[in-house]
Amino acid sequence: MNLGTEQTDRGIAALVGRMADSFSRLVSQHITLARLELAEDAKAMGLDVARIVAFVPFLLVGYLFLCGALSVVLATWMGYAGGLAVVGGINVVGGGLGIWLAVSRMQGRQVMDDSSQELSRSMAVLTTVNAPAVPPQPRNVLKEPPNAQ
Repeated sequence: MNLGTEQTDRGIAALVGRMADSFSRLVSQHITLARLELAEDAKAMGLDVARIVAFVPFLLVGYLFLCGALSVVLATWMGYAGGLAVVGGINVVGGGLGIWLAVSRMQGRQVMDDSSQELSRSMAVLTTVNAPAVPPQPRNVLKEPPNAQ
């Protein structure tokens, strides 16, 4: 009579062991995915920072031209100041626009979104495995209640 319970105990122990192995493998795969995704995100953000740094000289040149234009305007009231102001304004607008685009792109980037999606999927599977089974409800195949006329 005890043979059946020993077989059941071994089967449960084996199932628990396999479940623990699978869970540890799942956790290690999530960690590996997080590392890879973090490296990818860092690389993308590094490129965005490089774009910002590339536009900073345009902003500085624009500022210098505007300062030069202001000094020429104050010195002679016209002449080269108009040209310097236009060039300086174009540099400031172009540099500011480039920096704004790079910053907005960085703000819109989802960091580690693949890892969070995979973790959500794993949690959904684990919660459905541990959820109590709900017996199916009988379908009402009649269009009207049985006593309706």
